[in-house]
Amino acid sequence: MRTLLRHDVPASIVVFLIAIPLSLGIAAASGAPLLAGLIAAVVGGVVAGALSGSPLQVSGPAAGLTVVVAGAVSELGWAQTTAVVAMAGLVQIALGASRLGRAALALSPAVVHGMLAGIGIVIALSQVHIVLGGDPQSAAWRNLRDLPAQIAGHHGVSLGIGVLTIAILLLWTRYVKISLLPGALVAVVVATATAALTGQPIERVELPDHPLDELALPRWPDAPLTQIAGIVLTIALVASVESLLSAVAIDKLHDGKRANLNRELLAQGAANTVSGVLGGLPVTGVIVRGSTNVAAGARTRASTVLHGCWIAVCVLLFAGVLERIPLAALAAVLVVVGLRLVSLAQIKAYVRHRELPTYLVTALGVICTDLLTGVVLGMATAVLFMLARLARCEIHRSSPGPGRWLVVITGTLAFIGSGRVARELAAVPPGESVELELHLDYLDHGAFETIQDWRDAYRRGGGRVHIEEVHDSWFHRATFGRLGGARSHPGRLPRFLGSWSQWISMNEQRRDAMAAGIDEFERSVAPLVRRHMAGLARDGQRPEQLFITCADSRVVPNMITTSGPGDLFCLRNVGNIVPVYGTGDSSVGAGIEYAVDVLGVTTITVCGHSGCGAVRAMMAGAAGSASVLGAWLGSAGITLTGREHEEECITANVEQQLENLRTYPSVRRAVGEGRLELSGLYFDLAEARMYNVEGGLRSPVSAA
Repeated sequence: MRTLLRHDVPASIVVFLIAIPLSLGIAAASGAPLLAGLIAAVVGGVVAGALSGSPLQVSGPAAGLTVVVAGAVSELGWAQTTAVVAMAGLVQIALGASRLGRAALALSPAVVHGMLAGIGIVIALSQVHIVLGGDPQSAAWRNLRDLPAQIAGHHGVSLGIGVLTIAILLLWTRYVKISLLPGALVAVVVATATAALTGQPIERVELPDHPLDELALPRWPDAPLTQIAGIVLTIALVASVESLLSAVAIDKLHDGKRANLNRELLAQGAANTVSGVLGGLPVTGVIVRGSTNVAAGARTRASTVLHGCWIAVCVLLFAGVLERIPLAALAAVLVVVGLRLVSLAQIKAYVRHRELPTYLVTALGVICTDLLTGVVLGMATAVLFMLARLARCEIHRSSPGPGRWLVVITGTLAFIGSGRVARELAAVPPGESVELELHLDYLDHGAFETIQDWRDAYRRGGGRVHIEEVHDSWFHRATFGRLGGARSHPGRLPRFLGSWSQWISMNEQRRDAMAAGIDEFERSVAPLVRRHMAGLARDGQRPEQLFITCADSRVVPNMITTSGPGDLFCLRNVGNIVPVYGTGDSSVGAGIEYAVDVLGVTTITVCGHSGCGAVRAMMAGAAGSASVLGAWLGSAGITLTGREHEEECITANVEQQLENLRTYPSVRRAVGEGRLELSGLYFDLAEARMYNVEGGLRSPVSAA
């Protein structure tokens, strides 16, 4: 009860104040009786609110269905349209019962937002005629055609009322941040008072004296069944998508229970069925009212239900107050609401994601034809762009040296790209050595045959062709008759993770493996990291860790820790040895002091590994011998001669080096101040898995 009185009741009043002018305006724009908008608002609040799967969502008549309802009213009549609304509700109930709530969200957002933008422009074009004192036409292009003549004609007091309403709405939103006082309500109240003071005649809201006696009972439409079914499905689908998108958006505004979309669909269907039976407009979840509900502090569905009750009380007891509102003021509110459906932020987002054509085609389709045609055109555009992106591949051809060519194909290679591939390959001079590198997500049979035919023909002409696949083996599988089947083996490693032996031929390894590796880095890796490297070059290094490990070529610190440039400050030597402070080689001590005192690392890690040759040498008694290597191994400070278990010796060596670290004054000081931690690791080469080392025991770092 405390939550109800403290949070939900005040929020319900705020939403009620927003809903009244919007419901009246949407009814007027739809060509329906004004009472129909208020009925839909009451039903949306009480029925949808009580059953909703999104407790804080507020439902009612929405601008998104204005175009559809206006078309239905002109084609069928109002009583017949209410029957269509009730049937649309039954379709929504069937969709919800079939648990298709999530499926509605598969529609491209660019299509949805383009549809709403088109609807918004249609609404604005029609309502601006009312603001100018005229009557709107049935089609957007006719409203646009007649607009110059309407502007040049006689306007009367309605223009002043409309402009005043629009000005207040815009200024209130920009400069006034009082969430409990909606701008639409303020604009309509001021416009109503101004119209009363002028004393000039102006069209106003008309409501029946006895609303309960004037409920329009639905009648079966006198139209072909296909036409009825088309309108029913359009209302059901548009209302469903708008409601579910609104529910998802409301979820992002609060930390409470997430929406149950199937239940929400059932609730919307029940509300539309009831609204249609009572003679109301279609009901949808409305993001403007829902977000206001959350912002006003609502905690439960009681806020939504109460707002519907307040509207019902207002209609039954204060209809005379509502009848003082000028229609021009409501039309002005709808002009602003319609234009706000065209979001510049969304347009910029679709420009960035290259989906603007889908958005524009949908919007223009809705404006120039009708809503259903516009959505179909938008979906077709989205599918075409998707297919174009899926079938897109990039081809790069270069000559790394005399008589050598490198051709790199990346992306998805389908038959529609075969012609381009054939042209690029044909441009390679005959009789030379060609490395064809494939970075493919997919290769269909048509493209495979194009590459295979070129390879065979090139070899017959005296040239050499080597095909190398990175990531996956589409060409290899196609060659042996398994194209399109299950993977025969995991995808190949990217070159920057593999060894030279995995992607450079033996002859090249002997001659110029380093140059080939550098060339591969500069060609495929450098473009990915160049911006990050430039930032490090500008700002300097700030590594978190000092990583001390063995110089063994099989241990790659950045790979086994999945770290990158600037993450690790590494010291590598034979046996990951840290000589005791003041003894042995001073380069290790210099690195430790630089890392701790200059770079300010927070962790020092000593990492040993399986199969360590240095540890094996110490176990064989090489430490302390006359050689340079023997002297170095002796600086480890541990005797392993005669021990049998290699893994235990490697672990013991790691722990000894951690003890040696504590002999350094800078390390002792940082550990004592709590700004430095020491840790030991053991890397198992055969398992490619890391273990913690502590107390002579090893435990997996990851539970994977």
